[in-house]
Amino acid sequence: MFDGYDSCSEDTSSSSSSDESEEEVAPLPSSLPIIKNNGQVYTYPDGKSGMATCEMCGMVGVRDAFYSKTKRFCSVSCSRSYSSNSKKASILARLQGKPPTKKAKVLQKQPLVAKLAAYAQYQATLQNQAKTKAAVPVEGFSWGNYINSNSFTAAPVTCFRHAPMGTCWGDISEGVRVEVPNTDCSLPTKVFWIAGIVKLAGYNALLRYEGFENDSSLDFWCNVCGSDIHPVGWCATSGKPLVPPRTIQHKYTNWKAFLVKRLTGAKTLPPDFSQKVSESMQYPFKTSMRVEVVDKTHLCRTRVAVVESVIGGRLRLVYEESEDKTDDFWCHMYSPLIHHIGWSRSIGHRFKRSDITKKQDGHFDAPPHLFMKVKEVDAAGEWFKEGMKLEAIDPLNLSAICVATIRKVLADGYLMIGIDGSEAADGSDWFCYHATSPSIFPVGFCEINMIELTPPRGYAKLPFKWFDYLRETDSIAAPVKLFNKEVPNHGFHVGMKLEAVDLMEPRLVCVATVTRIIHRLLRIHFDGWEDEYDQWVDCESPDLYPVGWCQLTGYQLQPPAPQSSRDSQSSSSKQKKKAKSQQYKGHKKMTSLQLKEELLDGEEYSFLQGASDQESNGSAGYYIKQEP
Repeated sequence: MFDGYDSCSEDTSSSSSSDESEEEVAPLPSSLPIIKNNGQVYTYPDGKSGMATCEMCGMVGVRDAFYSKTKRFCSVSCSRSYSSNSKKASILARLQGKPPTKKAKVLQKQPLVAKLAAYAQYQATLQNQAKTKAAVPVEGFSWGNYINSNSFTAAPVTCFRHAPMGTCWGDISEGVRVEVPNTDCSLPTKVFWIAGIVKLAGYNALLRYEGFENDSSLDFWCNVCGSDIHPVGWCATSGKPLVPPRTIQHKYTNWKAFLVKRLTGAKTLPPDFSQKVSESMQYPFKTSMRVEVVDKTHLCRTRVAVVESVIGGRLRLVYEESEDKTDDFWCHMYSPLIHHIGWSRSIGHRFKRSDITKKQDGHFDAPPHLFMKVKEVDAAGEWFKEGMKLEAIDPLNLSAICVATIRKVLADGYLMIGIDGSEAADGSDWFCYHATSPSIFPVGFCEINMIELTPPRGYAKLPFKWFDYLRETDSIAAPVKLFNKEVPNHGFHVGMKLEAVDLMEPRLVCVATVTRIIHRLLRIHFDGWEDEYDQWVDCESPDLYPVGWCQLTGYQLQPPAPQSSRDSQSSSSKQKKKAKSQQYKGHKKMTSLQLKEELLDGEEYSFLQGASDQESNGSAGYYIKQEP
């Protein structure tokens, strides 16, 4: 009966310790407010002018250094966290049947003494802040309903080579037949029937039982990689009954002849499809492996962390010195943010040595071959030099591409880069990109591609002109030929839906949309959020996933914000949009409060970067303008 069915074919196409103790806070005069900022002390007789208090974390600092026009938050991170908590409170209220309030209450205001004491307890504050950023429950959200009601399209699985089945998806498409459980049946046992794929959205397929013709009343969504979908013929080999749905039982008397006629020559899943799914979800990283990873609280150094869990290739890393295992960091196993033990020393990158003098029982170093390899470069001839100018994605504000400078050239093609106008005097806020990284661009890239370039903070000659700036700073642009100009045939299109990591909260995977494509660069918008939270991400970033990835791997998906939360969010966002170029202030203000101890101990620094450094599959020259 099943001899005429074709399977979908695959496409051929290290050891000294450091002192992390906090500074002691001197007794506070009752009559005079004291504000610490970047290691300096400011006093204000009236207790008001010049100072501001963050409504999210309670930090006190110089008002001019605070984020947004209203100066309500010390950083963009706190602003996002405040908005996120407001939205989550509204969502929870809706799920519980309560009317949403216009403004959700997030944190109560603290007394001045408590706010000032927060400086001495900054690490504890970070942990408490992380606890408030609880993941939003996903109950009630359905990708199928979301796509159907809005006629959305989703990026195909083949766009995500790092995801399960990304390289062996084959030509699974509309019209493919599968065997699935028959839910339109009154029999006490589990029975099956044949269905055809009506629409694909990532891993998810809209299925229609065979025999329903144009009747969509019982159409349903199902994850193609799920355990209940099988190739045609599976029931015969497994001894499972094929029973037509009750709604259409009366249509034919000879269902066997009907199926033979309908399915002869039709495509189905490969016989070993489930085995391939299982194999593609085996990950080489194991718990208790030690790696070097960016320090999330000190953005300019690496430190040792241990793999605590692996979900869908995403790693929950716990920093080695975290006794209660709450100080963690999420990233994909192919992220450019993680490296083998000894990587920092091998290239001359700075590194924070651990207080732990020997490995804990059961912990072992991850083998170097497990990590993503970067493209080899030839630095012997013309190469990047210190002081050269370029454009780079701001690792602390991934919606911005900024004027930047190469500050140090490391080994193996790695570069230390600083954002002009936002650098600390000690260089503690430099970050590391590889020379082949898709997150750095030659001078003029933004102008050519009509992208807003963020000028140096405080730069007065606007609109910004590279020619004038290079002359004023007596500097030169990095040669165009040194940048990665390869553009793979990625398959993304504007408007496609996907699941994407919020790289400013890397443990969250959210419903997202591709809103702009510049060669290999994608503009990712998080559904329900303001555009200012968009992020520039490389098309091969391991932080992008097909629709249905969270369901397949068991990871929690963050749904779009409901309309009530969007309304309350938009009022505050209108003020924040004007301050995009100043979003570094809050981050640098917070990190600089932690850098004093690092400098005293001779510790070193790392970066936070979200795009992938993976080698692309194709090439295309897209820099058509030489530097001035």
